[in-house]
Amino acid sequence: MLKANIAVLVSGGGTNLQALIDAEKSGIIQSGSIKLVVANNSKAYALERAKNAGINTAVVLKSQLGSQEAFEKELIRVLEEADTDLIVLAGFMSILSADFTNHFRDRIINVHPSLIPSFCGKGFYGLKVHEAALEYGVKVSGATVHFVNEIPDGGKIIMQKAVEILDGDTPEVLQKRIMEEAEWKILPLSCEKICSFIIKEKN
Repeated sequence: MLKANIAVLVSGGGTNLQALIDAEKSGIIQSGSIKLVVANNSKAYALERAKNAGINTAVVLKSQLGSQEAFEKELIRVLEEADTDLIVLAGFMSILSADFTNHFRDRIINVHPSLIPSFCGKGFYGLKVHEAALEYGVKVSGATVHFVNEIPDGGKIIMQKAVEILDGDTPEVLQKRIMEEAEWKILPLSCEKICSFIIKEKN
């Protein structure tokens, strides 16, 4: 069966990457296959997760390449060499320019830990998102998978899942619940959805 080639871009622990690896194993992702994991941090534990699953890895460091332009050029080279059809940003801590996102238009997706358009955009990442949600007093948060364009968290929404905020939630507790109940569910489902669309286009 023809499958879309998925590349996952990571910076840290790789919990979302693990959710994708597990989803491919269990058959939730059938139309795509994770072929490459690229990190912009050589110490990212996500690289270990990829190696344990037998997935090829690459490290691209902006500090070695000197500029954002050179960094993105090398990223594009690595991704194209792997014949990448879909790029998944899974905790990738680097804003990508319009040059990069236009090069892979409608082929880059990201998971964000809130219900966009709430608590998103520049400066909203990691625990900061959950701190803001709790500070504001919202009763429901969640996660959003969206296409990536040059505006942080600005691309078209693919899937969302709401998660209730409970009394006594701390940012850390909320972060964990949103990951388990929303991010790890809708990221694999979105991957499958886009991959199946890519395959139909290829045929």
